[in-house]
Amino acid sequence: MSHRWSEDPVLPEFNRDGVLPPCDYELTVAQIQRSMLVRGPSRSVGSGLWDQSWRQVLVANLAVLVNQLQQIGVSNIYINGSFVEDKNHPNDIDA
Repeated sequence: MSHRWSEDPVLPEFNRDGVLPPCDYELTVAQIQRSMLVRGPSRSVGSGLWDQSWRQVLVANLAVLVNQLQQIGVSNIYINGSFVEDKNHPNDIDA
């Protein structure tokens, strides 16, 4: 199953295991920047100290990587890891 979003995506809430429900969510980097993956989920998680500024830095770095990969013909990039989990301060974005 795959989801496409027109402008601002509304991702589903993290499930009880702290991850998004299984699915491929097709988002642009700009959509990721505006999503709850950066802004934080509607409900409090962990200590409640969602590190939005750090997540913005991670997405800015991702944008550089995406640009470089697109220049050599890569059109689909999958991100994973703690960035797409309910971890307040992920170390990085797995791509």
